Amino acid sequence: MTSIAEEFVVASENKVFDTDHRRIINFNIGKYNAAVGKGLSRIANLENAKRKAHVIKWKVIENLDKVLPEFEANFQRRGGKVIWANNAEEAQREILAIMQRAGAKTVVKSKSMVTEEIHLNEFLETNHIESLETDLGEYIVQLLGQKPYHIVTPAMHLSKDDIAKLFNERFGTPIDATSEQIVLKARELLREKYLSADVGITGANFLIADTGSIAISENEGNARLSTTFPKIHIAIVGIEKIIPSMADLDLFWPMLATHGTGQNLTVYNTILSGPRQPNETDGPEEMYVILLDNGRTNLLAQKEQRQGLYCIRCGACLNACPIYKNVGGHTYNTPYSGPIGSVITPHMRGMEDFKHLSNASSLCGACSEVCPVKIDIHKMLLLNRRDSVKENLNTKKEGWGWALWKKAMLSRKLTDFWGGKGKNRILRLFFKKTWGQYRDMPEVAEKSFSKLWVEKEKTLE
Repeated sequence: MTSIAEEFVVASENKVFDTDHRRIINFNIGKYNAAVGKGLSRIANLENAKRKAHVIKWKVIENLDKVLPEFEANFQRRGGKVIWANNAEEAQREILAIMQRAGAKTVVKSKSMVTEEIHLNEFLETNHIESLETDLGEYIVQLLGQKPYHIVTPAMHLSKDDIAKLFNERFGTPIDATSEQIVLKARELLREKYLSADVGITGANFLIADTGSIAISENEGNARLSTTFPKIHIAIVGIEKIIPSMADLDLFWPMLATHGTGQNLTVYNTILSGPRQPNETDGPEEMYVILLDNGRTNLLAQKEQRQGLYCIRCGACLNACPIYKNVGGHTYNTPYSGPIGSVITPHMRGMEDFKHLSNASSLCGACSEVCPVKIDIHKMLLLNRRDSVKENLNTKKEGWGWALWKKAMLSRKLTDFWGGKGKNRILRLFFKKTWGQYRDMPEVAEKSFSKLWVEKEKTLE
């Protein structure tokens, strides 16, 4: 087991017995479930919408080599600049080069999981550049020195009282501040930053090939402010976020909103197609889109698992997953937690270090059921497990154990060789410290079903 896997096991064990954590998560996800249920009920034919979204993403991922250059050409036609980054280091280097050319020292950021993926805040800080998160949830976890807990809701693990205490300690707001007071204080602190920032950095929910645009969905307006006032706008986007046409937003925007927060549409939906044009009154003077690979082509090379790239980052699978709801988002040690993170991370960051995530699943299928683009997530987890074995990443002890189990299961004679007492001794000897550490060990019956059947047959003769 790698050190990363060991850390995951230790952190998970701590979290599942943290009753306060469980209370907060159950409360917050409960509110989410109620809202999403109402939102999905407004879609006339949900299953048909999912199938359509799946087919569109299938087609575009199978043709990335054609649609990405199409986006690039159309975006550059309006004065934007496209930069291709193979990995996090290249993306960091390109961002720093842009800022150094402009003499920029301050950045305002809207919510972006890709910037978390490339550790942008830490990188800018080491280069003496101030980087401020402007999404309220991201701002809160930045103040705490933490990473986002959830793809959509970064501060889901915190209660209102936790946040009120934080703002009281940092900014002197009342210890019993209401949600409205906290939001007003955050607005007061952030508004001046938008006006004075040299660069605005965002992600994008979608890249639109036929118009060369990026589409951003949000509920607070911070992305709009981050792209309006600074003279330079940098959007960092994974190459899988591409969709063929502006018309496809008619499907993907509502699907993202309903599955993400239960809304018909998020409050602010923005389409940006380059820097400010001569006849426009606002917007940046320069706009860059950084197309990030960072392991995505490794996943693309996996014919059976590449559908993991269809993900639109709605977070629905996290909220449905019984494992995520118990161990929490921080234990995964990756920006993309939960079921979808367990699918894509081993390919993006290395199977050897992250194969354990594919085992952090009950395989109940709830993640696949809720996915708005019909990714067969629990099947992908099984395929990841298969690949880790094919790559000989499992231990010899594990390999021998499964080999003996398979041999016994394929032979009735071997299966019945040990009676119930012998099997119970074996279970206690080999599994008491693993399976039995927090559970009651199963009790094997004294006689197997096959033995009982033989005895019954004899009595009938």
